[in-house]
Amino acid sequence: MKRKILVVEDELDILEVLEFNLAREGFKVLTSSDGEEGLALVKSEAPDLVLLDLMLPGMDGIEICRRIREDPVTSQTVVVMLTAKSEESDVVLGLGIGADDYIAKPFSPREVIARVKANLRRAPDVQSKTREDSFRYGDLVVDYAKHEVTLAGSPQSFTATEFRLLRFLADHQGRVFTRDELLTRGIKGEVVVVDRNIDVHIRSIRKKLGPHRDLIETIRGVGYRFKEVS
Repeated sequence: MKRKILVVEDELDILEVLEFNLAREGFKVLTSSDGEEGLALVKSEAPDLVLLDLMLPGMDGIEICRRIREDPVTSQTVVVMLTAKSEESDVVLGLGIGADDYIAKPFSPREVIARVKANLRRAPDVQSKTREDSFRYGDLVVDYAKHEVTLAGSPQSFTATEFRLLRFLADHQGRVFTRDELLTRGIKGEVVVVDRNIDVHIRSIRKKLGPHRDLIETIRGVGYRFKEVS
């Protein structure tokens, strides 16, 4: 079955180039040049990945991404932001509200295709078998098979990237990882290496862990470590 990609972009020349190149790679491509229509397509078509422009008429990319993450039905959809802005603040903003990756314009179609494939490879596969079914600590349960995190029985909304990082750290309790190691081993793929990229994800994970936020420790000048608890 073809993987389904939704491109939400208001610059029609860019939209057409992306549609053509993605279709040529064998993807089923849906397109929209309007924010509200794009969000409706996410809900009705359930794409595997959304290429989402930051600046859109009506509803911008930040608000669309936020709504995708807040809806349990769409919360695990892979979101890659597209933007003409290259300032670090925009990168941090996109990652902070749940984007999995970030591509700055201008970009080549080859770069976009490579990043789309990399993000799809990293997307959760609920059918895969793992050496451990879950991580449990008190009322915190990280279910690897279901790709779900619950706190006191209440499901928590984690992005695909956040879940991968949490699982990687939990699987290597007590070991310190640098930011570069978390990018290359925890996320496993080509992502934009931007200062504070990992920090933003870790901050979001800690917030969602609530009373268990201290399970992820900051090792000053080095990186991060998951506290050894089992």
